Formats: sequence, C-alpha cells, structure tokens
Amino acid sequence: MSTTNQRRSNGSDSSSPTPINNNWRTFVTLIRKAKPSFAMLSIALGLSLITTVVGLFVPLFTKNLVDGFTLDSLETYQIVLLVCAFIAQTIAGGLSIYMLNKFGQQILSGLRKLLWRKLLFLPVSHYDQEETGGLISRVTNDTNVVKQVVSEHMSGFVTGIISIIGSIIILLTLDWQMTLVLLVAVPLTLVILLPLGKKMHQISRTMQNETASFTSLLTQVLSEVRLVKSSNAEPIEYERGKKGIMKLFKLGVREGKIQAFIGPLMSAVIMILMVVIIGYGGLRVSDGSITAGELVAFILYLIQIIMPLGQLTSFFTQLQKAIGATERMVDILGKPEEIQEQGITVPAIDSAVQLHDVTFRYDNGEEILKAIDFTVPSGKVTALVGPSGSGKTTLFSLIERYYEPQEGSITFNNEEISSYSLSSWRSQIGYVSQESPLMSGTIRENMTYGLDQDISDEQLVSVAKMAYADGFISELADGYNTEVGERGMKLSGGQRQRIAIARALLRNPRILMLDEATSALDSTSERVVQEALNNLMKGRTTLVIAHRLSTVVDADQIVFLDKGSITGIGTHEQLVASHELYREFAQQQLRYQNQEA
Repeated sequence: MSTTNQRRSNGSDSSSPTPINNNWRTFVTLIRKAKPSFAMLSIALGLSLITTVVGLFVPLFTKNLVDGFTLDSLETYQIVLLVCAFIAQTIAGGLSIYMLNKFGQQILSGLRKLLWRKLLFLPVSHYDQEETGGLISRVTNDTNVVKQVVSEHMSGFVTGIISIIGSIIILLTLDWQMTLVLLVAVPLTLVILLPLGKKMHQISRTMQNETASFTSLLTQVLSEVRLVKSSNAEPIEYERGKKGIMKLFKLGVREGKIQAFIGPLMSAVIMILMVVIIGYGGLRVSDGSITAGELVAFILYLIQIIMPLGQLTSFFTQLQKAIGATERMVDILGKPEEIQEQGITVPAIDSAVQLHDVTFRYDNGEEILKAIDFTVPSGKVTALVGPSGSGKTTLFSLIERYYEPQEGSITFNNEEISSYSLSSWRSQIGYVSQESPLMSGTIRENMTYGLDQDISDEQLVSVAKMAYADGFISELADGYNTEVGERGMKLSGGQRQRIAIARALLRNPRILMLDEATSALDSTSERVVQEALNNLMKGRTTLVIAHRLSTVVDADQIVFLDKGSITGIGTHEQLVASHELYREFAQQQLRYQNQEA
C-alpha cells in the first residue's frame, strides 16, 4: 500500500473533536478570528468610560448644591459646567452605542463568513453525519448570540464595573461605616446568583441545541413540501413540529423561572438597601455625623451601584449563552476541510482511469466495495450494472474524491488521483445525475454555474442546441434569463436534465459520469435527452450507472457489481453468454421495453 493510502481517512471525519473549556478565552479567541476593529472597540469603551466618569461627579455636585444651596451662591459657571457635562455625557453615550453596535455587526459578519467558508469546504463525509438545519442554526442563531454579548452587553459590563468601583471609593471617603453596611449585601447576592448562572448556562445550551434541531426539521420539511402534500403528511409533520415547539416552550419557561427569581431578588435587595441607607443615613444626619447633602449623594451613588448590578447580571446570563454557542462554532471551525489547490495539476492529455484493488467502508462499518479492480478506457463508454446497494454510486463518489478508499488506489495517467489538486481533478469531470439539481436563479446562471470565465451568448446557445435545450428555452418569455425556481421546480424533469447536460458541455470535461440521466423520464423526454447525452459523450471517457438496456448494449465495456464486488466484466454479448445475473437483468429490461411498446 502506498504512503498516500496509509494516511487516508475511513470515508468520514474520524478526528475526535478537541474538548473545549467553557471559559472566556475560547470566546475571545473566536472574536479575534472574526477580525473586527479593536480600535473601534477601544474608542467605544473609552467614550463609555467618559460617560461613566462624568456620572460619578454628578452626585458630588448635587451634594454641594444641597448643603449650600441659595440663589446667591449658585454661580453661572456651575450651571454651564453642569449643562456641558450632561451634553458631553449624552454625545459620548450615543457615539459609544453606535460604535459598539458596528463592532458587533463586524463580529457577526466575520463569524458568518468564517462559518460559511468552512461549511463550503468541509468534505462530503461531514454532511453524512450533520443535519443541514443544525448547521444553518450555527450560522444564523449562534453567531447572533455572540454578537449580542459584545454589542449590547459588553459596554454595560465594563462601565458597570467602573461605576461600581468608582462609587464605592467615593462612598468610602464620604462615610466608610455606611459603605460597609452597603457592601454586606454583595456577597449574599452572589451566593444566590452564581448557582443560578450555571443553571441558566445549562438551559441555554440545551435551548440552542433544540433550536438547531427545530431549524433542521423546518428546513427538511419545507424543502420537500411537495412530498409532504402528496403523502397527506401535513398532520404528521405538524405533530413533529409541535413537539419541537413544545420543547422550546418548556425550556423558555424554565429560563423564565430563573429570570423571575433573579428579577424580584434584585428588586428586594435594592429596596432593602434603600430603606437601610435612608434610615441609617437619617440617623447619621440627625446626630451631625454627615450632612444632608452627603446623604443625598450617598443615595445617588447607591443607585449608580445598583443599576450596573442589573447590567452585570444580564451580561453574565448572555455570556453563558454565548459560551454554549462558541463551543459549537469552534467545533465546526476546527474540522479538517478539503484543500482545493494542494497537489499537482492534471496533465492536458487523455488517459484511462484505473482502479486497483479499491476497498471502501463508511465509518469503519461493513465494506461497501471490496477489491474493485478494473480500467475505464480513455474515450470509451463503461457501464456499471448491478442490483441496488451494490456500490455503484459509492464508486462514483470515490472517483469524484468525496471520499478516499481505505485500501487500493485510483489512478489517472499512472498518478494517484489523490496527488492532483481537488480543483484541478474535479474540473476534468462532468457529472449528470438522475435528479439534475438546479440552483435558484436563471437558466443562464445554472448553465454557467461554477465557471469563473465569461461565457458569451454564442457559446451558451451553441451548447444549448447540442443539449437539445435551446428549443424550449427560446420559447420562454425571458429566454435564458428565466427564473427556474427553487431546485428548478418551474421546469419539467426533461428540461432540467437538458440544462444539466448543457452545463456539463460548457465545462468541456474529459471524464463523464452519468447516473443514468434518462431513467426517470417519460419516453418522449428520454429520446431527446438521450440524443443530448450522445452529443455529450462523443470522444470522452464515460462512466455510466446503467438502468436501461439501451445504455448497456451500446457500452464498450460493462462492469457488473454485486454486493460490492465485481462479478463480471465484458461486452453485452459476452455477459449474456457467461453471467447469469446479467442475463436476468437483460431479460427483465427486454420485457419492460416490450410492455412500454
């Protein structure tokens, strides 16, 4: 076995996810990957600090007004200074909010670009294990949770800390005894809030997982709504959706219970502190220990401590949600991806594709292909025939390099195809499947899909004619600019197939892979599509999964697969004479064709 084979995967991502600690370092690392403007964050937080610092001096100004207030003592400069302070505070606060929001949007955009790129470059094996809706939820919901922490809660956290520390320092200078009475409530509150925060994290993480599952269900059902309706499955799908909705409802109620406990608890603490401070402060004023102005200032500073406590609670609650979202995003971003440009370029020569003792299994399970050994001759048609589940489609996937075989090798021009860069190798292949999926957009966009060079109208019309597609396209009101709808549902099956063939012609591939593109069509459409396929196959190395006898009879070589092994190779006449299963297949097809006739 070659060194290339020794490092091959088992057909799925076998690397175990790296354990991720639930801490702020992971969160910060993820933020850095989004590459937002940290200069903007610094300015925004600086403006928030200015707002907070200005607010710290207002109670002191109020204290002086209360203690020595007369109309004569009120200087003009004091009024001007107070007005300027409020204006500066308002402007700085507004700018800070705007810049933090922009910083948050940069994070949101950066994370979504990272995840979107990662999802596009992950190998096909990853999608065998993950539901599409769950991945969509990572890109939409989880990124938004992280953004909210930064743009809506971080400023409150930073300024809240400064406000609390600054207020306590000033209060200690005003009256250290009353300040100590105030600080007794802090550890008591934390003893209750910290366990609740952990519980909130667990609920939030479960809720995000359930949201991803619900999104997956919606994506699956709505994308196949025609199947749902044709099967009268609306009540069944409603019940499935209702179960997901009720799970989210129950988790939301549990979250609400904790919030309902935290909210009144904070209110009770605030009210008790206010009563204690006003009562105790009144006694201190009456015995002359402090002035009335100092008591007013003390109450104002108490408010500047209490208000940020709510912001801190909200920040830590939201941070727990963001850490849960961060874990899943970091897990996806840590997955190994396909490297498009690593390897040599496929030489510009025609060559056979050779499979040497190829063995493959999914997830280390039962072998799907066993010691497959045959050659696909250059410029010839090779048909793969066999019962369902014999490994024909898996063989296509190996040649496309969606997976790597555990044993053996596939070569082109005497080089293992794994030594070629993915982009270079896949550009040699034209693939037309039974479904011929189209993307939402115009006919032109679908025909030129994946091609970076400009395609002229003349080229487009030329390949459309070869694919027998120009006739129906020219009859459409918008011609090549006609919208095909989601998955091409505005077009018939035969029309979609012909557009897929035109797309393959535009790529001008040297290797054709056809998953019997006519098997799902009516006889009229089949004849037209078959003519288009004949144009496509001329002079190309072709590998076709055959379900119709007409395709098999015309093939230069037939490979019969059964339970993952090759049980016969030859022409139609040779296999009819020597291979019992193939002979049965041919007889069944003849009976089917006679019935159609």
